[in-house]
Amino acid sequence: MPVVKEIVNIGGIRTAVYKSADIHGPSVAVAFLLHGRTGSANDVDLLARTLVKTANSGSELNRNLYVVAFDHRNHGIRLLKAKDNNTWTETEPNERHGVDMYSIQVGTAKDISFLVDFLPAYLFPNNESEISAWGVVGISLGGHSTWIALSQDPRIQVGIPIIGCPDYLELIKRRAKTSNIAFAAPYLPASFIQYVKTFDPVSQNYSSEEDTNPFLGKKILVLSGEDDTLVPWVASERFVGGLVVGGSGVKKVVVQKGVGHACTPEMVAEAAQFLAKELCGNKV
Repeated sequence: MPVVKEIVNIGGIRTAVYKSADIHGPSVAVAFLLHGRTGSANDVDLLARTLVKTANSGSELNRNLYVVAFDHRNHGIRLLKAKDNNTWTETEPNERHGVDMYSIQVGTAKDISFLVDFLPAYLFPNNESEISAWGVVGISLGGHSTWIALSQDPRIQVGIPIIGCPDYLELIKRRAKTSNIAFAAPYLPASFIQYVKTFDPVSQNYSSEEDTNPFLGKKILVLSGEDDTLVPWVASERFVGGLVVGGSGVKKVVVQKGVGHACTPEMVAEAAQFLAKELCGNKV
């Protein structure tokens, strides 16, 4: 099944739209695919094609999957200063690593909501199809952004964070310790910590059955490596264990043994099947 890639400029964001060349239908599902830190949308080209092929190759197709990739802020063609993507311990250390990394995550989540607003008009100007389901798949930095998008935009109903973390302060506290960096200003200003405490996914009512829980009804596949030292599973474990998605939601957790900070073929297969079933409603 051929997969075609179209570049669409949406409000200044260069988006790569992947779709099946020979499949058309009235209902479409869109999954945003987010790359990792220091990478670009080009890095997930093969993964995007795999997700489209898997979801659209079944015998019963409910929705045709489109995958949309774009560069994080200060990455790829949006790069302004490479050093700002570095950590505290690289050859050219970035003193603002704790703030820079999180601001990019939040910016990406806002970009996703912006694209949800405008993609239908760009992809289907004559209402040829309706985008009836939205999801996000993200790797590493993109996995962090996936959690934020899930918590902030009710239109995002399916999320697959791969080697990402929903508890930023727990993650960066551990990274500061191993980097011999004080968990305090100027590395982590008080105003910044207060922002994270207010808006981070872990700060939401995530373990409740009440309507204030932004994750109720959502379908989430968590993929992590047991031996990951960069984004250790222990930083996510408390949140994921307590996460409530309700009776209409889905929560599946796979922590792959013997795997570090990597997106493995097994993770790709899990993600592809989950998208096909939970986002598209297709049998593959």
